[in-house]
Amino acid sequence: MSSLSLAVRDSSTMLRRNLLHARRYPSLTLNLLLTPVVLLLLFVYVFGDVMSAGIGGAGADRSAYVAYLVPGILLMTIGGTTVGTAVSVSNDMTEGIIARFRTMAIHRGSVLTGHVVGSVLQAVLSVVVVGAVGAAVGFRSTGATLLEWLAAFGLLTLFALALTWIAVGMGMVSPNAEAASNNALPLIFLPLVSSAFVPLDAMPGWFRPIAEYQPFTPAIETLRGLLLGTGIGNNGWLAVAWCLALTALGHRWSKRLFDRDPR
Repeated sequence: MSSLSLAVRDSSTMLRRNLLHARRYPSLTLNLLLTPVVLLLLFVYVFGDVMSAGIGGAGADRSAYVAYLVPGILLMTIGGTTVGTAVSVSNDMTEGIIARFRTMAIHRGSVLTGHVVGSVLQAVLSVVVVGAVGAAVGFRSTGATLLEWLAAFGLLTLFALALTWIAVGMGMVSPNAEAASNNALPLIFLPLVSSAFVPLDAMPGWFRPIAEYQPFTPAIETLRGLLLGTGIGNNGWLAVAWCLALTALGHRWSKRLFDRDPR
């Protein structure tokens, strides 16, 4: 069997393993999925009129704020889902199964590949669920072509891949599952200080650079433009650049941690 065939076979096995774990222990995924859903409902039905009036400078228009809010919530969903990845990887590293895998005749990279592919699939599925909730509360994609829909799906998948690799590294460097969950908190916190809820122009001048120069804001603005048929500007290139950089960084970091002597 060639090296490529062996890698594909073992990676598929590890993918099935991780999907079975997710199906047997769905509580972590559901808890992480609950956060963006609650925030979506809270900002639509509690703060929606006030936020839309404050942003628009005119009368309250909750539907306009729903259209503004949902793209940010979708990317926040990805950030929250990858926290479960960090916890899962940390459990594998500390419970001895990785040491067992090291003694078996399997492709070395298949363990991490199974985690990453499974986590990306779960993140995409979570985005679909939250997107359905968004549609139920009034979100409508206006002016988006089929090509823009495909580009939006590609961006979400690429962003999920980037954050998943970072989460894998966080899980491997953590001594236990609780530490992994805490280390991955920035993946949930960063969307809260981005343009997910209010435009950059509405932020104080001292705070705006924090929201602007981070990966979530250009990705949110790009997704918003694709789904609503509005301009993207330089945000598209910035979002792709952030995704590629984080993927390369996370992959290199995770591989170095995995290749070192087991703790």
